[in-house]
Amino acid sequence: MNAVFMVRLILAAILGGMIGIDREMRAKEAGIRTHFLVSLGSALVMIISQHGFNDVINLPGYELDPARVAAQVVSGIGFIGAGMIIIQQKSVRGLNSAAGIWTTAGIGLTVGGGLYAVSIAATILTLVAFELSTFIFKKFGTETVSFSVSASNEKELEHVFELLQKKRRYLMKYELGHGKEDGEKVYYATYLVRSQTAKEEGTLIDEIKSIPTIKIKKGDHTADN
Repeated sequence: MNAVFMVRLILAAILGGMIGIDREMRAKEAGIRTHFLVSLGSALVMIISQHGFNDVINLPGYELDPARVAAQVVSGIGFIGAGMIIIQQKSVRGLNSAAGIWTTAGIGLTVGGGLYAVSIAATILTLVAFELSTFIFKKFGTETVSFSVSASNEKELEHVFELLQKKRRYLMKYELGHGKEDGEKVYYATYLVRSQTAKEEGTLIDEIKSIPTIKIKKGDHTADN
């Protein structure tokens, strides 16, 4: 029986590591070690939950639920997932990584329960979901860019709004404010914009730069995958 448990732990670690390699190659919040350990730990907890109390299960006065310990993984993994979700410039990032960790925990539990074929299929589908979605978004998806603009006159910022209203540009979030620069009052706006292609996003930036009264500072640039 111990040999069977060892096989389950090794398989869980391998499957979790495979997902971790994919995430590591894309420089995501969680990589090989995180997925490796989550899957391995989940399999270990499942084995303990099912077989760790065999010495007392038949004794009088004991009522054991073999799924009780393993069930805590599903809720407990949320703490790790929450740590990967980042709120940056009023936008949320890391949800895919958190979902991947949650799925990896499920794969580990599945291996620990002895459902090898199901766990392997789940791993393949997870990798397909990550890679296929990345390919689709790069081919047909959208590009997201954040940038800030400033002007000495608040009305001059209206020219930026006019550019954002053009086709295939979606203003996701923006923030307005004012301050002082070299002793003069300056109005600024920070935008998070989604465009259909990287080319369209580049065109938008060039058009804003062509406005002589506007200064622009480009921020984060990501593909929505």
